[in-house]
Amino acid sequence: MTDASVAPRPTTNDRLGAKRRTRALSPSRLAIHATLLFAAALYLVPLVVMLLTSLKTPEDIRSGNLLSWPETLTLIGWVKAWGVVDGYFWNSVKIAVPGVLISTAIGALNGYVLSMWRFRGSQLFFGLLLFGCFLPFQTVLLPASFTLGKLGMANTTAGLVLVHVVYGIAFTTLFFRNYYVTVPDALVRAARLDGAGFFTIFGRILLPMSVPIIMVCMIWQFTQIWNDFLFGVVFASGDAQPITVALNNLVNTSTGAKEYNVDMAAAMIAGLPTLLVYIVAGKYFLRGLTAGAVKG
Repeated sequence: MTDASVAPRPTTNDRLGAKRRTRALSPSRLAIHATLLFAAALYLVPLVVMLLTSLKTPEDIRSGNLLSWPETLTLIGWVKAWGVVDGYFWNSVKIAVPGVLISTAIGALNGYVLSMWRFRGSQLFFGLLLFGCFLPFQTVLLPASFTLGKLGMANTTAGLVLVHVVYGIAFTTLFFRNYYVTVPDALVRAARLDGAGFFTIFGRILLPMSVPIIMVCMIWQFTQIWNDFLFGVVFASGDAQPITVALNNLVNTSTGAKEYNVDMAAAMIAGLPTLLVYIVAGKYFLRGLTAGAVKG
């Protein structure tokens, strides 16, 4: 006979719920969240200043302070900025898209060969290729200029694409090779026994499971190419230059009255593509890194 006055025993779910509530209200977790919120707010201050300044009139900028709300919201700064950098923006698109796709494709093939089809001297080849990841941009300026001149591609968009592809292959190969070494060898051996060849194994087995590392390489390469300034200013001129060079020329111009709203709007236009890429594909980037992209 059950005594009605006895309280029922707490279930496992009740205990877990109590633990979660206790953990959520613990001082350490509150301190962590407060620190993260403060850091996020601190990093967002420059973005807020840029956005507010881009929406102000020049008179409003001169009479107010950095964080003041615009007296009159206007998009004239964005219109003027786009009129200056629109051609260079599309130049960056023409450089980044083929540069990302080509370097990612070559890196995938290289990583596949170096991890699954090792040959005599493959480790030495990988070591030399890995050395390219540590070469600063400045060391390749002269040989790259000489090569582009011989190929007739100096001061062209195609020349910039070639430079970024060659420089990025070391990184994409490293990412794919370290990702593919985590794939069981038995999977590839079984495919060989079934008669699958080199490209069949690569295209039907490895590529479908390579979506995370493909996203890592594409985000990495897009960020590197889009934000590059040195290669753009050295290997291109005039209408073939990317948006980073155009932004530098716009901000550093010494003719006419300084229009800070135009400068800020142009800077935001130049930074929006990489921001959108990380917002849309950021989760794939983290997933690819944790799936072996940086494991030796």
